[in-house]
Amino acid sequence: MSVISGLDEVTDANFEAEVLRADLPVLVQFTADWCGPCRQLAPVLRDIAFAEGDRLKVVRLDVDRNPATTLAYQVLSTPTLLVFQDGEPVRSMVGARPRRRLLEELADLL
Repeated sequence: MSVISGLDEVTDANFEAEVLRADLPVLVQFTADWCGPCRQLAPVLRDIAFAEGDRLKVVRLDVDRNPATTLAYQVLSTPTLLVFQDGEPVRSMVGARPRRRLLEELADLL
């Protein structure tokens, strides 16, 4: 569990098990401790994780500590949000956004 975000943290080692093989769609925040917009987005993601936990899993991945997954999905900036469904990335969003906008962007996946 990340102290900064309050979200479960995934790593290169457990990404396949926690994200690619998940039963629910998974929203992955590619983030870094030094990223200001990532910290702004953290409470939004916590709220969504709590409110939509039965329909969506929300996790974070630190790009500095997990270069293999970051490179595999060609993440070039933080925060990048990728939604995975059935083991495949189905949505990509870059940058912080308010809760309402993010929920609108995810509506068809929930």
